[in-house]
Amino acid sequence: MSSKCARCFRRVKTCYCKAIDPIDPGVKFVVLMHPKEAFKQKTGTGRLTHLNLVDSEVIVDTIFDHNARTQALLNDPAYYPVVLYPDEAAQDTETFPFASVLHRKKLLIFLIDATWTFAYKMITRSASLQALPHLSFREAYRSRFEIKKQPAATYLSTIESAYYLIKELQTAGVCAQNLNPEGLMDVFELLITRQKHFIAASPTSPLV
Repeated sequence: MSSKCARCFRRVKTCYCKAIDPIDPGVKFVVLMHPKEAFKQKTGTGRLTHLNLVDSEVIVDTIFDHNARTQALLNDPAYYPVVLYPDEAAQDTETFPFASVLHRKKLLIFLIDATWTFAYKMITRSASLQALPHLSFREAYRSRFEIKKQPAATYLSTIESAYYLIKELQTAGVCAQNLNPEGLMDVFELLITRQKHFIAASPTSPLV
């Protein structure tokens, strides 16, 4: 069995670390990762999202009301926490009152890294996440994750979500205008290119 990189958790021969140049978006991203994404998903982008963003974290769990690290972040007065979750109660980045709620606080954005079914369960079973302001996108984006079947074209991977959200937060004046988030999509495109290569070379081989 091939050894894995301790940082990106990929096989050493397909390690992504050299392609990663972390950026500081000026907000804190926390990836709430379902265990199946952490330990079984070969193409999951949650960890790559974390590695691309300065001051981000990954928390692996299924229910977060009793997760010590999640609760510590929620109760930290330095942060204004929200969760990216496009339900009926969500406000988009154009209408969200960032200017009036931040007040010297750093915006903390929880990203749910799971299949749509598991993401729904993670939210509905965690009252502390349900109670947070829900944030959504201003625009409708289509996923580029062509090697993976999505429930709908508008369902984005975690790394795509972070990328588009940063772009919208720049427009909203929350993230710096001179920030360049393209590295997120560069790594994502590299992942897709590599998966296509391995699928073409051996259609029955596992994704890497």
